[in-house]
Amino acid sequence: MTARIIDGKAHAAALRAELKATAENLAKRGIHAGLAVIVVGDNPASRTYVRNKVRACEEVGVLSQLHEFPADVTQEALLASVRDLNADPRIDGILVQLPLPPHLDEARILAAVAPEKDVDGFHVQSAGALLIGAPRFVPCTPAGIMYLLEKEGIPIAGRHAVVLGRSNIVGKPMALLLLQNDATVTICHSKTPDPAIHTRSADILVAAVGRLNLVGAGMVKPGACVIDVGTNRTPDGKLRGDVDFDPVAEVAGSITPVPGGVGPMTVAMLVANALRAASLRRKD
Repeated sequence: MTARIIDGKAHAAALRAELKATAENLAKRGIHAGLAVIVVGDNPASRTYVRNKVRACEEVGVLSQLHEFPADVTQEALLASVRDLNADPRIDGILVQLPLPPHLDEARILAAVAPEKDVDGFHVQSAGALLIGAPRFVPCTPAGIMYLLEKEGIPIAGRHAVVLGRSNIVGKPMALLLLQNDATVTICHSKTPDPAIHTRSADILVAAVGRLNLVGAGMVKPGACVIDVGTNRTPDGKLRGDVDFDPVAEVAGSITPVPGGVGPMTVAMLVANALRAASLRRKD
């Protein structure tokens, strides 16, 4: 194995220590950040993510409220809960854990979250602000990836970055952040005829599709930085990414593992956004 392993757990732990100091400083000013997490149904992956988020909040000193609903909750009941949290002065950030059951209008529910409490960065106002380079909140996974690139000293300006995936949660905001940091950016998706044509020239490759072992060693430029956002379960229940890790690690210059790479940073960035929301709301 030749690639340097980017240890997301270590970077996230260091960031949480900084965030704890931030929370303590806010507390001295009488500001106690509060995050509400809405989770619907019993999706095991969602439950794991929520548990990690609540634990990270407790470690840093952010008040967390967990609002659980059955899988058959009505849209009206969920919207009413969001409205109540919008009006709750103790709550600075609201997170709706995705995915939601198919009978719920995901876009409408996310749009109901007050923009100043949209710590996931999914509201249309947040997306528009990111587009023009003036975000209040950056979606947590792309923000965590940018943090890793900075801390690892990965050059961005003037480099070719390829993003596999065009979701509103990762792919599109990731491309915008790389572009705003002066990368030349290519987005590949399900209708791209031959993604490997593009990935083989990428200095930075971000895989965010959700397909096990989508990226093989033949798709990677020697020495590239490979960021794996995918979370897939193998037949034996193990968590693996979109990148075929061992072969790609023989080619890449640096690579994030799954688990232990991007995931911990996503959680840490959520806490950072909650603290930012608390600070900004007291200034508004």
